[in-house]
Amino acid sequence: MIDTATTIILDPLMDEDGARAMLRLCEDFAPGYGLYAVEESETAFAPELAQRYDAAANYVRSGGRFGRTGEPPRTLALRTNYLRESYAYGDEIVAPGIERFLHHERLIDAARQLYGRPVVEPAIAYANILLPGQELAVHTDVPEFRGANRKVVPQWLLVVMHHSGLFDAWRMPIATGISYFAPEGEQAEGGQLAFYPDAPDGPPSTFFATHNTAIVLDTDSVFHGVDRVGPVTVEPPELSPGNVLRFGAERRRWQLHPDESASSEVLEEFEWRDIRFSVSWKAYCFASDTERSTWRAHTDDLSLATILDRLVVDLVERGVLARGDARPPDRDLALLLIETYENFPPPSVEQPSVEQPSVDQPSVGQAGAGDVDLDGFDAAGA
Repeated sequence: MIDTATTIILDPLMDEDGARAMLRLCEDFAPGYGLYAVEESETAFAPELAQRYDAAANYVRSGGRFGRTGEPPRTLALRTNYLRESYAYGDEIVAPGIERFLHHERLIDAARQLYGRPVVEPAIAYANILLPGQELAVHTDVPEFRGANRKVVPQWLLVVMHHSGLFDAWRMPIATGISYFAPEGEQAEGGQLAFYPDAPDGPPSTFFATHNTAIVLDTDSVFHGVDRVGPVTVEPPELSPGNVLRFGAERRRWQLHPDESASSEVLEEFEWRDIRFSVSWKAYCFASDTERSTWRAHTDDLSLATILDRLVVDLVERGVLARGDARPPDRDLALLLIETYENFPPPSVEQPSVEQPSVDQPSVGQAGAGDVDLDGFDAAGA
């Protein structure tokens, strides 16, 4: 059992000057915001499976948190094909001014509390923008292990590794802070963060996306998603690869362009109250400087062969595979691993509430696996 119960609320996150600076940084981000593209891994193991096949298949099968089934894959893809851009990645600063957020002491202190680990190394800050009709499928984030990260191991397999509990000695504990910013009085309808901090069969807690607030938690362990932005019945906008969203200062509206060229036409406009804007913060948490040095020196790394061997042995011990049988083909083994170790929360019959509830409630849940046709569905939470 993964212990995920701790969540830390920061309200407010920053002082007023800091919050205003984050809004300016968001609006002034010159490159604009493109569709989230999932990185490819350099692996030959079941490469035909989408990187987040696990989350996408569960979303298509279950209909999301509220079991809204029946929509074609194309519509489901548009609902989850949100916009993302990095503001900082390691030592690279993409959006000057993000340093104040990246090294914010309240986030760092919360990360220390989350794991009880004193050495915190901020690593990433990135923006997510959800448009009307969009939502984020329930999932857990992609974890990292010494020697095993999303560049060399499929993302769904990294998730399986963590949920199996077999690789805890190599896991890199990562704290995630999800923060929200919007001009006063222009908060989008819906878009609550739904999360399940205790077990896959508990009721979800929700945290409303309110300006200058943040929640810090272990999103690698806690199943979570984002409820639909706007009215439940609203259709998501048509989006295509290459589309870019920028803030138009003259009209004070978000403008969707067909491509990144500054002179391209405006396909659609959105007001601040139409969108959900969040900035996610991730930091590695170490028990000591020695542990951090081990990570940097790669002195105790996992290999893909070791990972698969250990998982297959565990499947045999669980009785899922028969002792002495040949290892299944890669795709069959991949689907079996997802089905065995990832227990998604079941859909809820409840609809989103309109009041801000307490977040000191637990929760998490399940849905079966098996092969799912994801033709036309390219996006899933990461």
